Amino acid sequence: MSTVRTNPLATAVAERRFCYVVELVASALRREWQVLEAASRLARVPQLVAGSITSYAGGALGQDPIRVGTAARARGLTPNVHVTCVSQDREGIRKTLEDLHALGLHNVFALTGDWPREGTPIFDIDSVELVRMIAELRRGGMPFHVAVAVSPFKYVEADQLYQYLKLEKKIAAGADLAITQVGWDAVKFAELRRYLDERGLAVPILGNVYVLGPRAAERMATGQPPGCWVSPELLEAVRVESRAPDKGLRARLERAARTVAVLRGLGYAGAYIGGTHDADQVQWVIRRADALATQWEELYGELSFGRSGGFYLYEDPRRSATRRAPRAAPPGDRATAPAAPSSRSTLVPRALDALGRLFPVARDTPLRRVLRRLFAWIDRRPPLARAVERLELAVKQPVFGCQACGNCVLSWMEYVCPQTCPKQMRNGPCGGTDMGRCEVLDQPCIWVAVHERATAAGRVDTLRTFVPAPDRSLRGTSSWINYFLDRDRRPDRDDQDAGRQVR
Repeated sequence: MSTVRTNPLATAVAERRFCYVVELVASALRREWQVLEAASRLARVPQLVAGSITSYAGGALGQDPIRVGTAARARGLTPNVHVTCVSQDREGIRKTLEDLHALGLHNVFALTGDWPREGTPIFDIDSVELVRMIAELRRGGMPFHVAVAVSPFKYVEADQLYQYLKLEKKIAAGADLAITQVGWDAVKFAELRRYLDERGLAVPILGNVYVLGPRAAERMATGQPPGCWVSPELLEAVRVESRAPDKGLRARLERAARTVAVLRGLGYAGAYIGGTHDADQVQWVIRRADALATQWEELYGELSFGRSGGFYLYEDPRRSATRRAPRAAPPGDRATAPAAPSSRSTLVPRALDALGRLFPVARDTPLRRVLRRLFAWIDRRPPLARAVERLELAVKQPVFGCQACGNCVLSWMEYVCPQTCPKQMRNGPCGGTDMGRCEVLDQPCIWVAVHERATAAGRVDTLRTFVPAPDRSLRGTSSWINYFLDRDRRPDRDDQDAGRQVR
């Protein structure tokens, strides 16, 4: 019997039936029995095809998602287990995947993960590299069904476009399903659908539908958890609703149901419901969404809580009269957006590009052969090799922030060093940015600079190239020597598929 026929989530997606997944937050604040009791009740909701079991939600260590997922399945709820790149190296992550396979848990949600609040952070690989690892295991006979995340709710141009570009890389790596980040902006939901349709990318999408109460709204208004944002208008609406006798419960369930109706009208594959574990509330949302299905275009105009003055990829022709026109961003909002690249910031990339054309070494040329022999001779003399590494660091650290990883990929990243990203990702931004700024450090996200430089140079398409995780054993060695001796990991030599671009 095939995996698709025995996996409710994969089956619903393959058959194009609108389906529902509920996020089960297995945090340390909830006892495991409470989560499992909720899972037992949710298992009786017929439209629900999976419960998504979180790991490191919001950066906090919670219940073991594998144990919770196994117990939830025993209670009748198909688990979709979050697998993050937080606090495990690649071998640990591979072991986690092997354990999931041994237990017959094959629905996984592949995520980079939020920055941990406690402990020493480890980000050995990113989510694109994780999907490639899972795809490799799948080719070896482990029938994983892979969901990945994407945020259409970014309001800085380079940040948003890189989110979509990174989703393309995840699809090329082997993703089966995409799930959006939290947001309340119908135009952005439509934007993502159109972006994929125009590129012939038929990956199914679940829209994130969060049952937003006042406490969560207050937190998200400050950008917490990372990547989740509530507009001032929506925050005020939730505050007003919470003064009702039911504390705003009916209003937030209604908003969730209306969002589901919009998603169905836009052609989404389903809804990913968060903010509640209550089976009765989930069933109410589903029934109400069914009743509202024919009104989705009117409701589309009401779901309009985007960022004032923010970036939109397309002009929306269905903007209704009830939708608020975008107003100018206040000075505070403008100040948080990253500035456009200056001529000075693009001077180094242009100079290095010219140098590469003048002295070609990226292919087999006489110069490359001479340099290969030279660096091989140096490599056999450890004191000289160390001196070269020190020289390289002295040149590259002040210019690029080099941290001597030994696997330099500057030329594939518009000469922005990935080691300057706190999560050391090599294939695009995480979903935690806020107006193009890093979720961890008070600095612009490095990927905004990468995209802006690539745009200025007319080579955004090259950013679709998969960049492999570095060989960590080369840390502290010269990437110049490693490059000419073909010891490093980079796109043009990772494997026969590594340098392939998304089509």
